[in-house]
Amino acid sequence: MTATKTYIPESAMAIVAHPDDVEFSCGGTLARWAKGGARIIYVLCTSGDVGIAAEGMTKQKAIEIRESEQRAAAEIIGSREVVFLREPDGMLQATLELRKRLVREIRRFRPEVIITGDPTVVWAGDNYINHPDHRAAATAAIDAIFPAAGQPNLFEELAAEGLTAHKPRKVYCTSWGEGGTYVSIDETIDQKIAALHAHKSQIKTDITDRIKGWAAERAKGKEMQYAEVYRVVTLESDEDWEKYKGVVVGRV
Repeated sequence: MTATKTYIPESAMAIVAHPDDVEFSCGGTLARWAKGGARIIYVLCTSGDVGIAAEGMTKQKAIEIRESEQRAAAEIIGSREVVFLREPDGMLQATLELRKRLVREIRRFRPEVIITGDPTVVWAGDNYINHPDHRAAATAAIDAIFPAAGQPNLFEELAAEGLTAHKPRKVYCTSWGEGGTYVSIDETIDQKIAALHAHKSQIKTDITDRIKGWAAERAKGKEMQYAEVYRVVTLESDEDWEKYKGVVVGRV
């Protein structure tokens, strides 16, 4: 088990299904990285257009509300770069076309780290089944990250857009409390909570105690009060990354 205390990437991209998924899963980590100078990019596969169950609500109105909420939340975390792919909410599928759309964003922004979900999680505790959109987004993201984004002869038509191959350095998989890498969010837990409360259409009451309780449970036994937990895969070693990028980058 490792506790990540000092690693700050130059850039990080979160790929998720819906508005508020970033804030629930990795908002504290991204806020910490943003404070350290990292460029933070959100890529949302859907805009949560079926996620407001109110009388008279239309999909278009829900898109406007939830995208506005997500931009506000992202700004609290420390990012002003939010991409909405506007795939259909509730019907997301890990298609080859979605993989290509994600490869486009990875090659466009060229993040050092990508955070996404775990596509293998179905039974998420005793009172929740992981949303199929979460699984689809995670599957498409992982397939886009490796090997697709880094293979220059795959989706080579993207080169016409000036988008050349890019292999991220690390992948952080949000792990529902399971995983070997613990990121302290002691200094950013309040940002995480404030960003979640920006999703007013989804969060109607104060969830401070719940979020702090979850984060404290994940930090138990570690040298931190609050944590987010990940399974981390390193696709490029420190040495290879420095050669590839031509710059010195942070270390775990």
